[in-house]
Amino acid sequence: MSAKAFVLIEAAPAQAGKIADNLREISGICSIDAVTGPYDIIAVVERDTLTGIGDFITSKIQAAEGITRTVTCLVL
Repeated sequence: MSAKAFVLIEAAPAQAGKIADNLREISGICSIDAVTGPYDIIAVVERDTLTGIGDFITSKIQAAEGITRTVTCLVL
């Protein structure tokens, strides 16, 4: 069974569109949506394990330029 998470992303001012476009180029992200509200982007990530999700988020998403904060919501 795979693990799934919603990653809520805060972007640097006026960078959400550019960051969303850059994240769409990363293999392994199921979907990326720019949204309104307290977060700027929501990404959906699926991996085989919870550890795989954590490793992917820290190495690929949090490392992307312009991202100031992420919150990960695991699907139960």
